[in-house]
Amino acid sequence: MNIKLAPGDKAPDFDLPLAGGGRITLADLAGDSALIWFYPAAGTSLCTRQARDLRDHAEELTANGARILGISPDPIEKVEEFVEKENLPFAMAADEDHAVMVAYGAWGEKNMYGVKKMGVIRSSFVIDAHGVLTAVKYRVGTPKHVEFVRNALNLDAQM
Repeated sequence: MNIKLAPGDKAPDFDLPLAGGGRITLADLAGDSALIWFYPAAGTSLCTRQARDLRDHAEELTANGARILGISPDPIEKVEEFVEKENLPFAMAADEDHAVMVAYGAWGEKNMYGVKKMGVIRSSFVIDAHGVLTAVKYRVGTPKHVEFVRNALNLDAQM
């Protein structure tokens, strides 16, 4: 059974290794709003496009204190290579055992070209300063991801 979170739910806790060293937990994000986005694989075409789009809008998205955290099932070494190659200015973590993805409902059965398999469901979660989900999007479309984040952080109203 797949977990499906919704706005108003408490964000599940986590403790993951970070690219560049150290670890990150939900408590580390407290006090600020945050975007947590789950992506299938570092260096693949759609994931790279999504990461670059967030990178290119990072200043706008974080100008009011919001934090960005990307999470993939890749080994931390692969995540670090991705961060370096794409010059990503935000935190990126590894969830090799998929436990955090399962807790957020971002790991489940996918149907790819008629073949069912388990994998990452490209998903994004915006969390308020108190750890409560304010926006949830499963099966995020790469071209509209930044628009979703801007709306979830109420950036359109501030412009």
